[in-house]
Amino acid sequence: MPALPPFSRRRFLGTAGLLGAVTALGAPAVAEAAENDVIPIDWPNLGSYPGADTAGQRVTTILAGSTRYLIGPWYAGMYPRYLPDGYIDLRGTDERAVRLPAMAAVSAATALTTGTYDPQTLSAANAAIRTRNLIRTLAARHRANNADPATRWGSGWQTALWAYYTALAGWLFWAELDTAEREHLVAMLVWEAQRLTTGDDVYLVGGSGDQLYMTRRDGTVVTPGDSKAEENSWSAAALSLAAVMMPNHPDAASWRRRNVELLVAGAACPADLTSGETINGIRLSSWLQGTNIADDGTLQNHDRLHPLYMVSFDQSLYQGFVFGLADRAAPRAALHNITRTYAALVEKPFPLPDGGTSTIYRPGSAEIYYPEGNDWGTHFPFYFGNFDLLVDLTAQDTGIDPAAATWERLHNEDQLNLMSRFPDGRTYGANGENTYYGREHRIGVMAAQAYLTLFLARNTRGNRLRWR
Repeated sequence: MPALPPFSRRRFLGTAGLLGAVTALGAPAVAEAAENDVIPIDWPNLGSYPGADTAGQRVTTILAGSTRYLIGPWYAGMYPRYLPDGYIDLRGTDERAVRLPAMAAVSAATALTTGTYDPQTLSAANAAIRTRNLIRTLAARHRANNADPATRWGSGWQTALWAYYTALAGWLFWAELDTAEREHLVAMLVWEAQRLTTGDDVYLVGGSGDQLYMTRRDGTVVTPGDSKAEENSWSAAALSLAAVMMPNHPDAASWRRRNVELLVAGAACPADLTSGETINGIRLSSWLQGTNIADDGTLQNHDRLHPLYMVSFDQSLYQGFVFGLADRAAPRAALHNITRTYAALVEKPFPLPDGGTSTIYRPGSAEIYYPEGNDWGTHFPFYFGNFDLLVDLTAQDTGIDPAAATWERLHNEDQLNLMSRFPDGRTYGANGENTYYGREHRIGVMAAQAYLTLFLARNTRGNRLRWR
């Protein structure tokens, strides 16, 4: 594995150094904290993370390389100029225009704040300016702050996820933002969180439209081949972050409750419908109105049994670091049925087309078997390596053999092999490897959140991944 340059081996940079560089280049100086009840991250209290363990070295290299590409050549090609109002041009209001820069912002804010940024092609000071531009523009263009229908985004099917990414990047970069930028960030996140608290035990928002389950309690399949697990998890993410950033907000209790509800619903299986278990105050048998995964831990998406969506529960496990950054315990609901799903990846045999069987994870190999095919492409090692790491750090592989740490090494070494093909830090070449237009951004945002989970689990002050 290539050595990181000296700057990137510093595990905690803090924001004072970045702020000085940004201000010197003409950006506004940081104002006093806006009156928005946000509790900034107390970095000194969290200790530091040397990153010397082998998993940490792998994730650090992935994060550093991905960030170098996203905040370097990708940003330069996408945002060559400022608009008259001082913001960058997002070029639209859809997923491509909003989610991608939000993911890039998380990657860059994490790398810069933790000292894992690699400045070999762009200085940290200039990377900080670009990161701030992404955060402040995304927040300002949200409908909570923007009345222009041509440029505003928000209040849509996936926008809670985009707001989560933007707000997470902003919280990490809090000391770099001025009062107006902070207020925009808060207004955006509160707007999306408030939408989600209007739902109930059947509907995501309000009393109609998108439901929480693929299959209802009575067996009716609402959305054939389309589990709601992923949507519930990403919506829960926005609620968790709002509650952690603003614990004294008058609606924080509602956000915490709705977060738990979505986590439980997202991972619900048929066995839960008759279970006497209560998780974070929710009795599964009486509250759940449907299911999203099978009792064997598999789930359906894109009209097939889809391993890539089985590992989308990474979004639930990220709540460990979100709460950990505030030195608080995350809800145990985030762990619901993770072991069940991971066992399906490692141990469950599936039929092969020519006879015999295979597990999804193939012993001793980074290769993934897709029992019903994969419509997204051919190369996704870090999607699985990221999930392996989270399962390992949260001890959700109990009784599963081989253990998650073994698979993390195999999958993330394969990810590093993909990245070694390119000098600019990106992962993918031919479109067929991964057909998603935000494929590089997905690598960056996963690496950032995996690194932050490592930071909280293995820092010098002790493990801060706690569950209540």
